[in-house]
Amino acid sequence: MKELDQLITNISDEMNFSGVVYVKQGERILSDLSFGYADRAEERLNTSSTRFGIASGCKLFTAIGISQLVEEGLLDFNTRLADCLSVHLPHFDKAITIHHLLTHTSGIPDYFDEEVMKDYEDLWQTFPVYQIHSLNDFLPLFQEEPMKFTPGERFHYNNAGYILLGLIIEEQTGRRFTEYIESEVFHKCDMDESGYFSLDQLPSNTAAGYIDNHKENTWRTNIYSLPKKGGSDGGVFVTAPDMMKLWEALFDYQLLNEETTRKLLYPHVQINGEVYYGYGIYMNQKNNHVHKYHIMGYDPGVSFRSSIYPNLDLKIVIPSNVEAEPFKLTKAIEGYLIS
Repeated sequence: MKELDQLITNISDEMNFSGVVYVKQGERILSDLSFGYADRAEERLNTSSTRFGIASGCKLFTAIGISQLVEEGLLDFNTRLADCLSVHLPHFDKAITIHHLLTHTSGIPDYFDEEVMKDYEDLWQTFPVYQIHSLNDFLPLFQEEPMKFTPGERFHYNNAGYILLGLIIEEQTGRRFTEYIESEVFHKCDMDESGYFSLDQLPSNTAAGYIDNHKENTWRTNIYSLPKKGGSDGGVFVTAPDMMKLWEALFDYQLLNEETTRKLLYPHVQINGEVYYGYGIYMNQKNNHVHKYHIMGYDPGVSFRSSIYPNLDLKIVIPSNVEAEPFKLTKAIEGYLIS
């Protein structure tokens, strides 16, 4: 696929992209291209085996974890938050369910509300990132705040809801959230290179996230811009091939049975136009048919998109360690392979 590789390379050069573009159809790898540095100071290049942070892209992993507990009979998607988590949430509506949290329709306050704040780094001026060691450490950022709207009223993207889902997994299993996902999701997919790593203890072959100041022609890493270790709302590290394994395992019913997988992938709430949201995953639906599932994540020094087109058995994974826009690359690949 030399033409596809050239198209991707041209766009990546225009964007000054740093990361990986990995495209697979069936068992055939159509494109496996890497750009930029994983470590600029040491001039260590990105490769397809480099581990990248994917920010909110890992909300899907949290949704899979919750769905596994539903299959085990520990929970139901309609279980109320108040009945499965013993955390003091004085102003939260008692009608909030796991379904509401999974679909961003709970109406709870968010610790980073994009309707109020634009810059994620501003959050840590009041709550230093070095004080965030666990999911419980996020609670003071939102647990005393009032509801934003009635549960089920509308979609409003919400990180705090996924923090609560992670805490539910911890309380119901007695295991640390990150250990649970690594064991029950990554291990089952053979995602051997992926994990929840501390920014101050990154393993080998991991990309640092870079924040560029184009006006001053300077850059810095994102170590002081994010919680030092990811959790249930974001911050995991994966390789592009590992993300492919996740898609394949999910759609082959290796992580969940067929019935539960269909619930996870169902278009539960419309966001706008043909874009819907399931459990931890976006989807595009036309004429009552879903033709694309996708996840994304953006943090300071991180940008990520990954899509699967089930009718074509086509998968795209684009992780980046700069604040680029993988959407532009995704659309170009779609235009070449689908349109």
